[in-house]
Amino acid sequence: MPVPWFLLSLALGRSPVVLSLERLVGPQDATHCSPGLSCHLWGSDILCLPGDIMPAPGPVLAPTHLQTELVLRCPKETDCDLCVRVAVHLAVHGHWEEPEDEEKFGGAADPGEEEPRNASLQAQVVLSFQAYPTARCVLLEVQVPAALVQFGQSVPRYEKELNLTQQLPALPWLNVSADGDNVHLVLNVSEEQHFGLSLYWNQVQGPPKPRWHKNLTGPQIITLNHTDLVPCLCIQVWPLEPDSVRTNICPFREDPRAHRNLWRAARLRLLTLQSWLLDAPCSLPAEAALCWRALGGDPCQPLVPPLSWENVTVDKVLEFPLLKGHPNLCVQVNSWKKLQLQECLWADSLGPLKDDVLLLETRDPQDNRSLCALEPSGCTSLPSKASTRAARLGEYLLQDLQSGQCLQLWDDDLGALWACPMDKYIHKRWALVWLACLLFAAALSLILLLKKDHAKAAAGGRAALLLYSADDSGFERLVGALASALCQLPLRVAVDLWSRRELSAQGPVAWFHAQRRQTLQEGGVVVLLFSPGAVALCSEWLQDGVSEPGAHGPHDAFRASLSCVLPDFLQGWAPGRYVGACFDRLLHPDAVPALFRTVPVFTLPSQLPDFLAALQQPRAPRSARLQERAEQVSRALQPALDSYFHSPGTPAPGRGVGAGAGDGT
Repeated sequence: MPVPWFLLSLALGRSPVVLSLERLVGPQDATHCSPGLSCHLWGSDILCLPGDIMPAPGPVLAPTHLQTELVLRCPKETDCDLCVRVAVHLAVHGHWEEPEDEEKFGGAADPGEEEPRNASLQAQVVLSFQAYPTARCVLLEVQVPAALVQFGQSVPRYEKELNLTQQLPALPWLNVSADGDNVHLVLNVSEEQHFGLSLYWNQVQGPPKPRWHKNLTGPQIITLNHTDLVPCLCIQVWPLEPDSVRTNICPFREDPRAHRNLWRAARLRLLTLQSWLLDAPCSLPAEAALCWRALGGDPCQPLVPPLSWENVTVDKVLEFPLLKGHPNLCVQVNSWKKLQLQECLWADSLGPLKDDVLLLETRDPQDNRSLCALEPSGCTSLPSKASTRAARLGEYLLQDLQSGQCLQLWDDDLGALWACPMDKYIHKRWALVWLACLLFAAALSLILLLKKDHAKAAAGGRAALLLYSADDSGFERLVGALASALCQLPLRVAVDLWSRRELSAQGPVAWFHAQRRQTLQEGGVVVLLFSPGAVALCSEWLQDGVSEPGAHGPHDAFRASLSCVLPDFLQGWAPGRYVGACFDRLLHPDAVPALFRTVPVFTLPSQLPDFLAALQQPRAPRSARLQERAEQVSRALQPALDSYFHSPGTPAPGRGVGAGAGDGT
């Protein structure tokens, strides 16, 4: 006899179509039975494996009809999934057997044998959903009350399979194609159809990271640069209509270029002495270990053992149990046994590599200790008769370790790491050699002083010290372009941009005095590059005579130079030693204070030939190649000029400090 049906709704995934469908509220798959039946969904996913078919002593439930329809399941008002709702009709086939005693004697059977009459009929229904690119199976248990079951003959276990294909509406066509270094996203949607397109990084842990979003009108071709591709870059597209659902594809998961870009974008970042993390757009399989990089460019040697490789999770803080940091300690990151990243994180705060040797102390369970020195050839036991540097100095290294002159970097029950300085032994051993070298250098210096002009020509031309005011980062890039272009000529250019570490260590005043003294002693020239900021500083000095207390920043070489430059101009020593320059469209030469116009002031690039002639050696004839070199410098300078004058926030031409003086010329 037929029984009422039950309904099951299951999510198929997201789709970008616009559908006027029934909306269901709730995040989970659900079942509904007709009155009188009970049904239960066992889990949301099972293995699609058929069970053994066994004969049945009584009736069975069998599917007789299957219906499907599409609905929208919406956990949130604007976030819907496309689902298929399944209606299965079941019927009872077969009957319970009549008890033999009751049929033969006409009496009631034993009450224990009445159980079949009162037992409910149970069936397990497996629904299999096949939809590219996923497949799902679910198991439902259905029970029918005994009142709906009658006596009869025994029937075999019922097995039947019903198939039904539900046609889904067509999705917008999205194709990914490559053209040389570019990747094209081709959306072949109908004319004038409005849709949204988003690019995002799909994260295994945490929410997606949005990268790009636009509302567009179809059809469209979007071009991506190959350098933007990473494995977790995904595309989401949806029509700009009510109740639309979204489709997501991640087409670059297996793209070799995307995996290379991922490692190029990955960075190691030190948080504290012991903690650091890996920044990367996507999750990636990796492991990390400490290594030791000796002075001299030898390969970084992993400290495994005693420390082991640790699994790395992107954007998750990791720790190494260090007691002290050291510039020679570096972090190596491997993926699939291949070295992908290596950074000496502690060198940024502790300075350059040191000539230290790393001693590895190991301990056994009986607390017996042994020492070896890590060298390119391996770990050399101490003491040792080997011919390596650490072996020859092994006795001294052990004495330094015992007297506390070595720095302990790591310590646990298995061993310890010690960094011992080596420079003092090198100094002692080579003291006589250095003395001989100094005597030879003194004699050589005397010869070089007699041929000073010839030596300077052979060294690459006249020295030039370039001074400027760091008005902003754009102007600094412009100065860097000029300095680089002048280096291509026979000039030796010094500029604070290239000496930031020395500038920070010595201070701007000491750094400038040392550079000025060396430049002028070699017969060089100091170039004052005027800008609105430089003119303002010069005017302030000419008015007040001093700078504000604490005004010298860590890299403010121009302000620091005024205390020495102004006396040269006031006492008439500047001609022949100084020249001035400014950039066309940024500052007129008349805006430069009159005191500084006692030396030539050139505008660049319009007066480049005259400017380069002023940078030549005194009394040097005007070179026939001067115009060619000026054009060379102008070509190198032009991109930086275009970028500076077209960037946001750049002062308008003719509006620099004092520019009004030149407006009437």
